[in-house]
Amino acid sequence: MIIGVPKEIKNNEYRVGLTPKSISKVTTNGHIVLVESNAGNEIGYSNADYERNGAKIINNPEELYKSSELIVKVKEPLENEFKYLSKDNILFTYLHLAGNKQQSLKLAETGVTGIAYETVTSDEGALPLLSPMSSIAGQLSIIVGSYFLLKHNKGRGTLLGEVSNLEPRVVTVIGAGVAGTEAIIKALSNGAFVKIIELSEGRLDELKNKFGDKNIEYIKSSEQNILKALKESDIVVGAVYVVGKEAPKVVLKEMINEMKPGTVMVDISIDQGGCFETSKTTTHDDPTYLINGVVHYCVANMPGSVPLTATESLNKATLPFVIDIANKGLNKSLDDDINLFNGLNIKNNEIVHESVKESFNL
Repeated sequence: MIIGVPKEIKNNEYRVGLTPKSISKVTTNGHIVLVESNAGNEIGYSNADYERNGAKIINNPEELYKSSELIVKVKEPLENEFKYLSKDNILFTYLHLAGNKQQSLKLAETGVTGIAYETVTSDEGALPLLSPMSSIAGQLSIIVGSYFLLKHNKGRGTLLGEVSNLEPRVVTVIGAGVAGTEAIIKALSNGAFVKIIELSEGRLDELKNKFGDKNIEYIKSSEQNILKALKESDIVVGAVYVVGKEAPKVVLKEMINEMKPGTVMVDISIDQGGCFETSKTTTHDDPTYLINGVVHYCVANMPGSVPLTATESLNKATLPFVIDIANKGLNKSLDDDINLFNGLNIKNNEIVHESVKESFNL
């Protein structure tokens, strides 16, 4: 099979679909890999590195897409990349269709077969291709939250760490999946008092067994409980995820009015439309905006700020699936592996994943 690795064009996106080491393993299996020129240059993977590992460098993205059967990316294609896609392509990447209905329907119209990393499952029901980036985003949420708490960044001017026996600052984490759990760990390690808001009482019990009672509060999710926590918080992390669906809006517009100016809100769920009603997608170039003095950070590719770490972590998870699709072909690989089949989002000009269809009322 001919596999294409295009250069990502999203704002400040330097991750790449396959590393040179990964390509060596793919070509060892007898496949051809085409890599767009300088696709990995910003994270230290030169064209020469790729060529040494068996890849062929392609200078033109149109040629790469046209010549490749399987396209391995990181982020969903932007609309100006749609013209390169056709029924002859299998697209393996994060798609996050539920976050943008109109763009998703246009992507389906290209005829491409789309397999989304974020809905591929494991035998245990986990999301093994989403998990690495969720883990990174969860850790980053506390790093960027702390940074934007600084007064010159429009924040409250507070420090999470323990200082002169002062009371710890408060971090609220809404949603305790992979991203939320990583945010909790990072916040605790920075000396914060953490409020965990979670809908599942069973999950709250698991977290209590894991973290204990020091500097932590376990809260069943409700509008009233969320509002109370927001009023007391310095950083709020939204980490709500429903497979294939638009994220539910758990923080309402009117709640923002009762928060302290300079509080920082980090919406990890922004790829799926965001879990704050006041969220709108931002970029690494212009990551925040204010609503009633409350700082909103809603960057849709948070792990892109650590592209080398993120690329290496993602490749460990995706490479076995890439090789399986290449070795068996699309249909047999989907037939043989229900977990990969669960990643199928677009086929024959239609959105086919049930959760996405429900989200779009299709």
